[in-house]
Amino acid sequence: MKVEEVPQDNGGFLKEGKVRDLCYAVDEEGHYRQVLSVGWDPKNEALRQSWEAVNERVEEIKQEIIKGKVSPIAYFLEKNLMDTTILSSYTGIWRWKVKRHLNPKVFKKLNQSVLQKYAEVFKISVDELVNFS
Repeated sequence: MKVEEVPQDNGGFLKEGKVRDLCYAVDEEGHYRQVLSVGWDPKNEALRQSWEAVNERVEEIKQEIIKGKVSPIAYFLEKNLMDTTILSSYTGIWRWKVKRHLNPKVFKKLNQSVLQKYAEVFKISVDELVNFS
């Protein structure tokens, strides 16, 4: 692709100009060069659909928390696009324990130091984690 052909379709998540893609294109002299792009319509649409799916799942998990089916950890896992393996590696808590902590009854019994580890990873306060609403 030539420099002047790099897509610049304003739209989607990239329209504010805060996020841009780095592309490589060939300049007039035939050399590869880095060029910033605000995206192109198919990619912007795919990103929009992906984030809609994530947001729908986050809302479903909120309802599961209200019903007492899962702990608030599940919400922050989904919101931060993590899984139990990633959370385990960030917190230093064994994966099987992280899975146990998804149970609301187990979650309520967690001590302050464990809650603090989760809060730090999710970049929230312990109070926000414990008093999720």
